Amino acid sequence: MDANYNKLFKLLIDKNMKKGELAAAAGVSGSSIAKIGRGENVSVDILIKICRVLDCTMDDIMEILPKPTEEETTDGH
Repeated sequence: MDANYNKLFKLLIDKNMKKGELAAAAGVSGSSIAKIGRGENVSVDILIKICRVLDCTMDDIMEILPKPTEEETTDGH
């Protein structure tokens, strides 16, 4: 997982919006929102649609996690 979407879910709470409502408003599938919830990769097109609905930028909904160090990757963490 290289991206963290906690900011998106905090923003949804602030806007009192459910994930299903976001999916419908953005015209994306519920499975795409579920992938985001699991920290999986989704296309930039999906992220743009979400940002347009929420009137925000990608920085407002996600953060890029630092690259794991070699020690972390060999340790299994």
